[in-house]
Amino acid sequence: MNWKSIKSQMITFLQDEVSKIGVSKVVVGISGGLDSAIVSVLCKEAFQENFHGVFMPSHLSSDASISDAKELCEKFDMSYEIVEIAPMVRGYFDSVQDATPLRVGNFSARMRMSVLYDISAKHNAIVVGTSNKSEILLGYGTLLGDTACAINPIGQLYKSDAFEFARYLGITDAIINKKPSADLWEGQSDEDDLGYSYETMDNVLKKLIDENKTKNELIEQKIDEELIDMIEYRVKANAFKSKLPTIATINFS
Repeated sequence: MNWKSIKSQMITFLQDEVSKIGVSKVVVGISGGLDSAIVSVLCKEAFQENFHGVFMPSHLSSDASISDAKELCEKFDMSYEIVEIAPMVRGYFDSVQDATPLRVGNFSARMRMSVLYDISAKHNAIVVGTSNKSEILLGYGTLLGDTACAINPIGQLYKSDAFEFARYLGITDAIINKKPSADLWEGQSDEDDLGYSYETMDNVLKKLIDENKTKNELIEQKIDEELIDMIEYRVKANAFKSKLPTIATINFS
């Protein structure tokens, strides 16, 4: 891929969209993961001192999340602040007896976005999203949590391609080499949750979505039918996450 051109297009997109909104500043939640690192580096180049990063660890976050995020910010001279969300999460779940790790993880993602939007209000800034195309298509994100944003520069970038782009951008090895994780609970891994590697899933997504191939055509290419069915189901079942809320059409006559 022509990463130089792709980077230029993304930066132009960011600058144009922020200008249209009528502000000059942006904020990004920096998790220590690949996607937020890519978006942060792009935003730093696009907006310089008008970019602000926010770390939002919880009591369930891995130690590497903060150390990797700090290393990234030091390398690219990014300003940031740290907001602990553990008191918010515990404040709710201390009185809830039957909470599953998924519920706690989704709540944590929504608390992070609440913090991010409050900080954006403080700075008269907008929130820039960090969801990649694979996550969006598969619905692997928390509605009104990590999927919430005003604009998103990497929503057309598949996760498996993001690693190469990150190397082009000079993102730190610690972030590029770690297993993809939303860091919602200890030991959590995206690929473990989904059951396949991003490379395997993206190969099918590209054929179904970008090349408009049918299930039968993919089976003829010796692609596992169970994998195809899983991806087709997830794409259909989670399509609502990428849409605005449906509003009833009412006849008032």
